[in-house]
Amino acid sequence: MTLDLTGITSKAAIHQLFKEKLGFEDWYGANWDAFWDSIVAIVEMPPVLTLTNWEEFAESCPRDMEILRQVIEDYAEEMAPKRIVLG
Repeated sequence: MTLDLTGITSKAAIHQLFKEKLGFEDWYGANWDAFWDSIVAIVEMPPVLTLTNWEEFAESCPRDMEILRQVIEDYAEEMAPKRIVLG
């Protein structure tokens, strides 16, 4: 599965995209802890989730991009062979 992050320039926007495209629950908390809980225990993730055009998000939200990179790393360790990649 591929998610295009073109135009995503805020933490709220990226979490809304994840909620819509990954099928998170209505009560999804739109924060990184809730994202982690959702991808490891609540929704069925695809074998590979590719995030494309993420550079604009990284530039607009460097701290959140740093957190997302850590989540990607932790997910690879915790959920192998499933993974999230930046494409």
